[in-house]
Amino acid sequence: MNLFKAVHIRKKHILIAFAAVACIGVCTCLIPPTAARVSALVSAKTERKLPIYCVETDKPQVSISFDAAWGADDTDELLRILADNNVKATFFLCGYWVEDYPDEVKKIAEAGHDLGNHSSTHPHMNQLNSEQISKELADCHKTVKDLTGMEMDLFRPPFGEYNNTVIETAFANSYYPIQWNVDSLDWKELGADHELNQVLNHKHLSNGSIILFHNDAKYTPEVLDAIIKGLKEKGYELVPISQLIYRDNFELDHEGRQKKSTSAT
Repeated sequence: MNLFKAVHIRKKHILIAFAAVACIGVCTCLIPPTAARVSALVSAKTERKLPIYCVETDKPQVSISFDAAWGADDTDELLRILADNNVKATFFLCGYWVEDYPDEVKKIAEAGHDLGNHSSTHPHMNQLNSEQISKELADCHKTVKDLTGMEMDLFRPPFGEYNNTVIETAFANSYYPIQWNVDSLDWKELGADHELNQVLNHKHLSNGSIILFHNDAKYTPEVLDAIIKGLKEKGYELVPISQLIYRDNFELDHEGRQKKSTSAT
């Protein structure tokens, strides 16, 4: 991977904090990919369309997710820890990361984890038009499918940035846009103890939470095992996002929390 890519992706670790603040609501969720359901994403107060941040559920389930856009040195260790704890996670992959690290992508897929779309080139999606967004999704989708044979339908916008065009275009391309409501802050590299506390004692950690990690964060390999065990001790079952979200008949509240729809379909 060249220096330009490394520098570009490292910007994510700074900008994602601002993106999270701009995303209205610390806990959010989604609606299925049809034009009718896209309208349900509209917030009652702001008309802003939202991705899935979390899921309203009685089941004590949470999801671990990793954004993969820079580096791959820790992939084997992360996969080992997940396997040792019998946990399936969701990996959001950039197209160029897939091209740079095909063997790692195959390992993730063969281990039974979700593969999600994180765009082809990691752009600021809210600065693109619908055609450009569709190309980002399609190029990454093709790269992953050609390598693994797997179809993806989960999408996380780079930098956590989105607007109505991003959300609408994702649904139009049969993708569920996914955010998070628990940020491990691993990208800040504040230490293993900080990361452990940040997740296990996060004020928004609850049934249906989606937890954000990065595959290249300094302390995550060191602390992931303790975080997983801590989540299990709290009574949570860890499932991939594909098993956490509702696929149909749902709506979002003003925070983007995904709920089963109370209206007739």
